[in-house]
Amino acid sequence: MLMSSQASRYAHQLLDARANSRLLPLISKSEQLTVEDAYDIAHCIRNVRVAQGEQPIGRKIGFSVHKSWSRYGVTDDTRTTIWAPIFDTTVRFAEDNHGLQSLAGAMQPRIEPEIVFKLGKTPAPDATLDDMADCLEWMAHGFEIVACPFANWEFTVADSIAAFGLHGTLIIGEPHVLSYGTRHHLSQILASASVSLSCNTDTSSTLRAAGFCNDEMDSPLHALWHLHQLLQKQTQFRQLQAGEIITTGTWTDAYPVEPGQTWVTAFSGVTLPGLTVSFV
Repeated sequence: MLMSSQASRYAHQLLDARANSRLLPLISKSEQLTVEDAYDIAHCIRNVRVAQGEQPIGRKIGFSVHKSWSRYGVTDDTRTTIWAPIFDTTVRFAEDNHGLQSLAGAMQPRIEPEIVFKLGKTPAPDATLDDMADCLEWMAHGFEIVACPFANWEFTVADSIAAFGLHGTLIIGEPHVLSYGTRHHLSQILASASVSLSCNTDTSSTLRAAGFCNDEMDSPLHALWHLHQLLQKQTQFRQLQAGEIITTGTWTDAYPVEPGQTWVTAFSGVTLPGLTVSFV
């Protein structure tokens, strides 16, 4: 188990690497880094960022779609959904579902199409899946731009938790307020939905992926419920609150992005517009 001074030291190393776009050696190469240790580092990072004026406005969930595990550079046998705070400095809305995003300073950036929720009510500690759905105010489509400070996108799950949950930027499309009926069928609706992901350049247009949930247990709503359950055990962190924005994990592999590319999505099975984001 890491001492608090060690967690603080790693937190400042990660923050410095992020600020200076510098790769780091894996923490797990020099420490017996557990998932609990990694969340202690993440908590230190959060406190530093808040002290510097950033405001946590929600969470990102990672590794929630089980079929994507083998496509990441995860080098250990841990199989667990992770989370990290997101901040007012890392989240923005795309006007008319079109956005322009600079990649300056981003370390090995990749793109992930996700479903984003906003909580309209604070869930009770013992909230069920249906209770979680009833707490939702709106749903939107988003692109999370993930970034990795470790070479070749290879890391343990604990390393990824410590390294900001790999969160870089969240670009959110038009929010759709959820009706009572939609909220209470949302798990089934999302389990039957799919998204296509395409990459366009000046010279080509390529369909890169089609993503979907395996079943209701792999759905964004279940990922939200799992996060809520996990936070009941992590008393150093604030529990989910009304007003938080939660992005629930990628529906496809995470694809490398470069300046000059425009990435486009389209949904079927759910009433959400696609997103178009160009990178410079």
